[in-house]
Amino acid sequence: MLAPANVRWVIVFEGVNDLGRLARNGEVPPVEHAALVQRVLTAYTQVIARAHAHGLRVYGATITPYVGSTYYHPGPLGESDRRAVNRWIRDSGHFDAVIDFDAVVRDPQHPDQLLPTYDCGDHLHPSPGGYKAMETAIPLDLFTR
Repeated sequence: MLAPANVRWVIVFEGVNDLGRLARNGEVPPVEHAALVQRVLTAYTQVIARAHAHGLRVYGATITPYVGSTYYHPGPLGESDRRAVNRWIRDSGHFDAVIDFDAVVRDPQHPDQLLPTYDCGDHLHPSPGGYKAMETAIPLDLFTR
């Protein structure tokens, strides 16, 4: 159910597992990457439309870096997919606002990786400090609109 009582906002923070899973066991052709990106964007569009139909405001959260992950083993194509999805989240205008978790936790020297202090050690999940930084990055005024 997308509109339980008293809910007014939705934060959509999804996609890293979808992106990572594609080439987890080895790289796949670029056409498969393009198709996956399109499926993710289609899913976002559907969630946004359904939430808006219930009068909810929908905030998109960018996908955090995961290069170096020993679980997904992302390569250049996977990173390109993440950047394409994040570009759409930031620039498409579909979301009512954007929460840029990528910008908060990425390493400025290596933007495809988590900042070491925000990396729990698996290069996929933020550390407690990383999650705290993400929490702090959410503008509270989003919930007074």
